Amino acid sequence: MALTAGIVGLPNVGKSTLFNAITKAGALAANYPFATIDPNVGVVEVPDARLDKLTELVVPKKTVPTAFEFTDIAGIVEGASKGEGLGNKFLAHIREVDAICQVVRCFEDENITHVSGKVDPISDIEVINLELILADLESVDKRLARVTKMVKQRDKEALAEEPVLTRLKEAFEAGKSGRSVEFTEEEQRVVKGFHLLTTKPMLYVANVSEDDIMAEGENEYVQKVRAFAAEEGAQVILICAKIEEEMAALEDEEKTMFLEELGIKESGLDQLIKASYSLIGLATYFTAGVQEVRAWTFLKGMKAPQCAGVIHSDFEKGFIRAETVAYDDLVETGSMAAAKEAGKVRLEGKEYIVQDGDVMLFRFNV
Repeated sequence: MALTAGIVGLPNVGKSTLFNAITKAGALAANYPFATIDPNVGVVEVPDARLDKLTELVVPKKTVPTAFEFTDIAGIVEGASKGEGLGNKFLAHIREVDAICQVVRCFEDENITHVSGKVDPISDIEVINLELILADLESVDKRLARVTKMVKQRDKEALAEEPVLTRLKEAFEAGKSGRSVEFTEEEQRVVKGFHLLTTKPMLYVANVSEDDIMAEGENEYVQKVRAFAAEEGAQVILICAKIEEEMAALEDEEKTMFLEELGIKESGLDQLIKASYSLIGLATYFTAGVQEVRAWTFLKGMKAPQCAGVIHSDFEKGFIRAETVAYDDLVETGSMAAAKEAGKVRLEGKEYIVQDGDVMLFRFNV
């Protein structure tokens, strides 16, 4: 599943610091714009308490979590859609990701320069969103010019594309994103082919100070970001990139103790990974045997043979059936044998749509 979430933001909002924490990759974090010029790609484990529980039940020789990719994209500046800064290059990198995590600065620090001279998260969001809209408007204008000529020739594809492009153009000219336009399922398939920036799902990451992450309430900057995101129907994750980077160097046990000291149940990083994973439409099924308990990533809506193909293409080609039990049922009964006895294990065929948390054993013949 080579799907990735791109981390974007204005320069100096804590984007690369967060990426360092995510991947422990040490991307260059410097107090000036364009510290990150080429996108860094990092692979992270997806935290999942269900995997730990299955390991406890099965006691396998090894446990393998599933993984997910993040791409750190250099800071966007105003005018990026017109090539300002390293704009065109950045926008091309965003085009290659499947979802966008927009890091927004919600902390004051006189030692860290803000690109516009003051901390204003809503202004920052609007700068980035407008650049993405302007880049999409340019793409749509170019495509519309070609499609209009084809419509005169009664080209079938062009006839389907023209009304969709026209509606997108109207939205972009009104300063709205592609996500804000409602389309039918058929029109959505047409939109997907345009590879637009503003139709990608967006998650806002409010980067706060160490004091704010431990405070009972939220600072006014975070409250503004939440209100803005609510209008878009977008999610907000609260994070202190500095703390997350410090925690990245700790062992799991030390990390747990550190979080307990801070009075935090789950790190912002774990929340971000899980939210990004879900945002793209990814889910997890499990295989559980004495040799290995493993988590596998699949796209929601995939059928059993396709999910079998995630393990190996031969599994999909020779798929016969899948012995399937829901995670909750397996945990409740305590073992696969007990789950079978209780009638909780099902034999699913080629049309079965796999559910998040399914524990599966594929039968195949090649």
